[in-house]
Order: sequence, then structure tokens, then C-alpha cells
Amino acid sequence: MHIKRVIVFHILISICACQTRVADRNGRIDREALVRRHFPALNQADPLSPFSVGNGEFAFTVDVTGLQTFPEAYTNDIPLGTQSQWGWHSVPNENRHVLDETFAQYDTHGRPVAYASLQDSPAGRWLRSNPHRLHLGRIGFRIQKADGRTAGLSDIEAIDQTLDLWNGIIRSAFRVGEQAVSVETACHPQADQAAVRVRSGLLGGRRMGVVFDFPYGSVTWGKDPADWNHPLKHNSGIVSGDDRSARIERSLDSCRYYVDIRWNGDARFSRLSRHSFVLEALQGDSLEFTVSFLKEENIETPDDVPTTFHVSSSSWRNFWETGGAVDLSGSRNPRAFELERRIVLSRYLTAIQCAGSTPPQETGLTCNSWFGKFHLEMHWWHAVHFVLWGKPGLLEKSLSWYETILPAARSEAARQGYDGARWPKMTDPDGRESPSRIGVFLIWQQPHPIYYAELLYRERNERAVLEKYREIVFATAEFLASYAHFDPEENRYVLGPPLIPAQETHAPESTMNPAFELSYWRFGLKTAQRWRERLGLPRHETWDHVLAHLAALPVNRGLYQNAETAPDTFEDAAQRRDHPALLGSFGMLPNDTADPEIMRRTLDRVMRSWDWDSTWGWDYPLIAMTAARVGRPDIAVDALLMDTPKNRHLNNGHNYQTDALPIYLPGNGGLLAAVAMMAAGWDGAPRIHAPGFPKDGDWAVRFEGLQPLP
Repeated sequence: MHIKRVIVFHILISICACQTRVADRNGRIDREALVRRHFPALNQADPLSPFSVGNGEFAFTVDVTGLQTFPEAYTNDIPLGTQSQWGWHSVPNENRHVLDETFAQYDTHGRPVAYASLQDSPAGRWLRSNPHRLHLGRIGFRIQKADGRTAGLSDIEAIDQTLDLWNGIIRSAFRVGEQAVSVETACHPQADQAAVRVRSGLLGGRRMGVVFDFPYGSVTWGKDPADWNHPLKHNSGIVSGDDRSARIERSLDSCRYYVDIRWNGDARFSRLSRHSFVLEALQGDSLEFTVSFLKEENIETPDDVPTTFHVSSSSWRNFWETGGAVDLSGSRNPRAFELERRIVLSRYLTAIQCAGSTPPQETGLTCNSWFGKFHLEMHWWHAVHFVLWGKPGLLEKSLSWYETILPAARSEAARQGYDGARWPKMTDPDGRESPSRIGVFLIWQQPHPIYYAELLYRERNERAVLEKYREIVFATAEFLASYAHFDPEENRYVLGPPLIPAQETHAPESTMNPAFELSYWRFGLKTAQRWRERLGLPRHETWDHVLAHLAALPVNRGLYQNAETAPDTFEDAAQRRDHPALLGSFGMLPNDTADPEIMRRTLDRVMRSWDWDSTWGWDYPLIAMTAARVGRPDIAVDALLMDTPKNRHLNNGHNYQTDALPIYLPGNGGLLAAVAMMAAGWDGAPRIHAPGFPKDGDWAVRFEGLQPLP
């Protein structure tokens, strides 16, 4: 992008901002004030609160120095990662493992169907861990103290770090002895590029340099996506450069990528060891540089340091000034500030972590979970909120990915004897299923693409949307109808066995008709039929037959149950663990066959008796949606702010779950979906302002640009 165009764009954004401030006096939300009151800050190192910059395709996470200087202090909490949507690696498949080796046969209403459930077999272990997402490179300072020794984290004093959400810039200041250091870190909005500005007397004195280290890919489940113990398995070489730039070629088995480093001023770039390089200023007290991670050799570095900071600021201001906003500052409830903080930070985190061209992993682009692979049942919680908050394009980027794996999904359905497309659960950019004792039996990800497409159609109401996604919608519906088994003796269709519902505590061999999945099957098939009608096509007879005869939601003693095969949900404490997914039947989903009064009683019983320590981050938004829909907004707010171990939102906004899973973006995305629904409403909601918030006088909810939930 040329600097002139960037400046013009920046001026236009500034004009828009001025117009917004003028409009604020006429009752609009002051969006800059809203965002600025929630800038996270640090005055000491916090391994559970590193800050990140990113753009949905790439993210760079730093410690209190503004770079990744002290990774060992963060490894056991939130590692300092550099990750992208394209950065994947596989170790050699020396034994030529294939998915068939992980198959086991399961009786499916009298016929055997193979599922890749042998997770712990040699093939299962290799296929689960490959491919895995890469740590593309660590960038940190090497700082020398006055006595010549290398500075450690304890030597970093007078820390003052702020994540400027409005501009997408991390501003870091600290001292080493008597020397002050200031650092600014930003990410290019359209490229896998970080830009850094450093000011310090340590630079010209040759006591501070920037070190670039490169690891091998890790095949362990854990958070850190880097393997630093096998330097001979990969290569890092300078392939080009001059007095202002250097390009490094990285090769790890069949994986290859490039790192392009460009700087301003008099500096020297040199190799320290096989996978370590250093950039040192030769004079002066400032150093500016960009680092671009390139999937292919012929990609050019997009912009220099000043331009990258300009476009970062312009892009982020545009992000905040358009789409949705929720302002709770007028509320008297003391919890309002915390809820508003979680909303603002969740919007930032999901924009940099979840708005890419493929669905995100549960820990986004910060650290690894499940080898960096993404879970399609979680995609709803990561990304549905983008449409509700007026950013439909951020969901649409990853919805298009389903088109690329449609042939593989059709093949998987056919292999198991079904029509249509069966979407994988734990997968990678190529759409390959990963062996699992649980994942391969989950089915609640199957209707998701229909939901996404319907949201986009509701937002745009254009035939072009119907035409673009018709194949995804219809292939998904074909599987839904084919998977449902018709029992002629009872004249009804049933789901399972084998299956494991969203509440993952049930055995696949014996579970049938879970409440949430039954509701989602109805929603998917009804919506697909509406798409046929909108396109001028006749209704599909088979889909109508399934809809007319699909099993009813399981009820016992006046309460909905987890599944038809789990009728003692509220008598057996062991069944009230994990996700309370049965509530999603009338909350997350607009199930017109659910009885609101039964669901209201079920919600009350869940709130009184569930094992909250076993729940997960997206469960609280799930509860809030149901509470709003059944007329209990008090419970909706209480659920979003419930004091439980996995509903903790850290200083940086991340939803902490456990030591092994310190980041959980489904909790952030779910919070945003629930808040949008509570403010803007849902189909059939009461015609009152913010119907999902209490009307006790303690909540003043101002919102703009939100869309209601179906």
C-alpha cells in the first residue's frame, strides 16, 4: 500500500471519527470513550496477561518488554507465541499411517459403521498430532546490564505497559538500571507482519539487540507450540539481504516458509547460531523494524514501519467506530463495569484470534491446544457473534472454508453410508478428521453451516447469499435427514446410537435422542427447507418426513432431560456435569417445539443443582441465552458473571479454564453472542428495550448496530 493512499485513508477515518463525536452529543455512544476505559495495563510481569496484536490471520504475543524476551517465565501460563492460519507442520510419516488403521466398528441400527475411535493406537497418535500448528519464530531483546551480565526478568523495573485497543498498539516502557526503554508493537491489518519501534540509550551502547530464534514443530498436546530440543531436524538460513533487510528461509521437513526483516537506521544483522540471529543498532538511540512471515518466497513485505502503524491505527478505529457497540456506563449495578470490560476485550480478542480464513483453534493464534487443530463444534461460539455485532464479513471468511472441504465431507458421509456431507470435528485446513475416543461421535457441529448461512442471509436478504451457500446448506441437510434413523415400530426418527452429545459424558454405544441435538436437527432441516422455497424450489419430501416424525424432546417429571437414554438427569448427580447442553434447545436455538414453561423449570433446576466446577466457558453464555428467552433476565446476567473457576476473565480479557487451557476463546465469543441477544433481542422477543437485561432500574443498556438472534 502506498503511503499517500494510507494518509488519505487515515484522514477519512479521522473525519468519520470527528463526525461520530459530533453525533455523540445527539445521543450516540461515545465509542472511543467506551473502548479507552478498558485498556488493559500492567505495572509488573504477569505470565497470565501477555498482550497480543493480530489481524485474524496472524497474531504476535509479547511480554512486558513489548517483545518475547523472557519466554521461560510464561511457558507454564500463557506462552509467547507467533502463529498464523497457514503455519502448519508434520513430522515424517515413516510408518505411512492412514485413518483406516484407527477404525472400529459400531452397531448402527443393525449395520456396522466404522468410526476413527482408536485414538491411542500408533496411527491414532500420529494422525492426532500431525499436522500441528507452528510457532513461526520468537523475537525478543537481548539486554546487557552495566556490569556486562545478561539482564533477567527481575532486572526489568518501572514497568508501564498498556494495550491501546483503539489503535491496536502495545505500548511498553521499562528501565534496566538507569536506562529507560520504550517500545511500541503493532500488527499490519492485512499481512502476517509485526512492526516495532524501540527507543533507548541501550541501543547505541550496543547493550541491547533484537534476537530472532526459530524452533522445530511440537507434537505434544501442550500449550507451547515450539520444540527447542531438536535443532538438527530443521534449517534456518539467510537467503538474501542488504544493509536494511534480511530474509531467512525456514525448512522443517516438507514445510517451508520465509521471514523477512527490514529496519531503519544504521544496524547490523548477523547469525548467532544455527537458528538464532540478532539485529543490533550501530549508533543512535532508536531502532525500527518490521518482521513479516511469508508462506511463499515471492511474497513481498507489504509496508514499512510508519505505514504499518498508520494502517493499524486506521483499521482499528474503523473496527470500533462501525458495527455494534454496547455501553453500560449508566448502570447502577456494580457488576456493569466488569461486564462491559469483558465485552470490549472479547471483541478485540476475537477479532485478532478468530476472524481468519479457517475456523480458529480454541486458543486462537496465541498458543496451542489439541496440537493447534480447530474444533468445528466450537466454531459457532467463536464466530457467530461477528454477524450479530455488524461484522458479517469476519464470519464469512471462515464459512467459505467449508466449500473447500465439501468433497472430503461428502466422501466421509458416503463411507459411513449416509447422504450429503458429514463435517469433521477436530480438523486442520485440509478438513481431515482426527482420531478420537469422543470427537468422532459428536454430531452437533453438523447443522452449524446452515446456521451461519442463515445469519448471513438475514443480515443481507440477498439472493446472492442463497446462491453462494446453497450447496453447503443442502449437503448439510441431506446428511441430517440421512443420519436420522426411522423406527417403523414407533413411527419416528431417532438420533443415535452411536453418538456422543455436546455434553460429552455419555457413552456412544448407548446414547440416543439428546435434547440439544434433536432441536438442532429440527432447526437445520426447517431452515434448509426455507432456503429451497426462497430459491423457488419445491420442499424436499424426505426432509419434511423427518421433521414430521422426529423424536420429541425427552421429558421426565416435568423437566427436559439430557437425552432420552438419560431420563434421570436431575436424580443422578453424575449426569449434571460438563455442559448443560439441554438448555440450548430453547436459548441458543429458537426451537418452536420446546415448551417455555418446561424449559423455565429446567433452567431453575440446572441453576440449583449443576456441578459448576465441571462446566466450561461457553456454558455461561448458553445459560444466559436460555434465561433471556424464557423471561429470566436476572439469571442471564448472573450466568454471564457467575463466580466459577472457568468463568474467569483475565486482565488481558482471556477466558481462563485450567492451567493446561489458560485461553478459551469460545467463552469470549459466546459472551458476545449472548450480550447481543440480550440487548437486541431474538425472534419473538418482547417488544421492549434490551429484553434480556433486568428491568430493576440497575441496568442502563445503550446499544447500536446489533442484530437479533434467530
